[in-house]
Amino acid sequence: MSETEALGLPPEAFAKQDGGSDLDFYAPTRLVTHIDEAAVEALTRHYASRLKPGDRVLDLMSSWVSHLPPGLDLEVVGHGMNAEELAANPRLGRWFVQDLNQDAVLPEADEAFDAVLVCVGVQYLQHPLAVFREIRRVLKPEGVAIASFSNRCFPTKAVAIWRALDMSGQAALIRLYLEKAGFQDVQGHLLADGRSGDPLIAVEARS
Repeated sequence: MSETEALGLPPEAFAKQDGGSDLDFYAPTRLVTHIDEAAVEALTRHYASRLKPGDRVLDLMSSWVSHLPPGLDLEVVGHGMNAEELAANPRLGRWFVQDLNQDAVLPEADEAFDAVLVCVGVQYLQHPLAVFREIRRVLKPEGVAIASFSNRCFPTKAVAIWRALDMSGQAALIRLYLEKAGFQDVQGHLLADGRSGDPLIAVEARS
């Protein structure tokens, strides 16, 4: 059964306008943030409420900044698409580059992490069910997965179903991914309402 069938979505749900190499697209180093300062601060506060000192964290689809609470002692592994961006991230103890649309299997052990974070990246996944099943595999029992998103993206690289939905629908889509991947206690949180800046929603669940 295909992922679209398993998720109850149309066959073209994960098509992209730009079918070229994702690694080539992300090759130029972009030392920028993809949400504004207020949204970053809201996300950092949310992370602070979910993480505790000593947690092992996988920052999936990361870049040069992880938006983690300053001063919170964490063991962080980063994943992304650009080596220079990841090397510039001071919170990462180690990191790896991998195109999850070509290979969704994470090179990490079972039950290795207390938390897996995905900040403004879910919209690019063409095999989201496979990726979220991998996230669940590498999480410890009762570990937390947090996927956050705003209304910004690279539209030519975002999948068709994401582009067709408003933010409420996008939150419901992430909930679908999590539930079909076997997560429990799925919750959505409006972290920034967008009235004075970027909106931000986090959808999270327990393994």
